[in-house]
Amino acid sequence: MNTNKDLKNFEKWYETEPFEDFVGPFFYKKNENNYISAFECKDHHLNSMGSLHGGMIMSFIDYTMFVVCLETIKQQTFVTVSCSTEFLNSSVNDEIIYGDGEITQETKSMIFVKGKIFNNQNKIISTFSGILKKIRSK
Repeated sequence: MNTNKDLKNFEKWYETEPFEDFVGPFFYKKNENNYISAFECKDHHLNSMGSLHGGMIMSFIDYTMFVVCLETIKQQTFVTVSCSTEFLNSSVNDEIIYGDGEITQETKSMIFVKGKIFNNQNKIISTFSGILKKIRSK
């Protein structure tokens, strides 16, 4: 359940998604021109230095790549085949972390994405690029 007031207009992608619910949970919403993802940063998301853990950022990036492509991938199955992450700034005392991006290219079976992870002051924490691959139905 989403209880943070800053996330009141966000929703979950699926009713249950075991891994994302465990590490997040993660949420998304549609803006005017795109989709944005978000999660509430809590103590268990931090590393021993008190900043957002890099592994958590990477897990959130994976979710964000799918959110960015939501309109394109509806009713289809995709998997992440590549994800490159650049850590630009630490995230300390950030309550909500956001992600957004854009599709840079599409083929019949792949979608190429780039984007950023940022806080509520628009400080960019990380940038990323990745590739999602369509999985054929059996």
